[in-house]
Amino acid sequence: MKYDILQILGAVLMCFSAQGGIRILLDHDYTGFLGWLPGGFPTLLAAYVIALTLGVLLTGWSHTQAKALGRRS
Repeated sequence: MKYDILQILGAVLMCFSAQGGIRILLDHDYTGFLGWLPGGFPTLLAAYVIALTLGVLLTGWSHTQAKALGRRS
């Protein structure tokens, strides 16, 4: 059950960070959810890319763990 929840959280993190990254690329003034970070456009873009990477890694890892337990095919 915990791997299911972690996989869902990773997928949500992927979706929000991908959407934020795309939006900041199209509109540099849009700060989005991570707008509280100082540093401007480069810092925000790096933060969205890092969050996307973490979401992908968390989703893949939790899927692999659930598959090892026989919960995925």
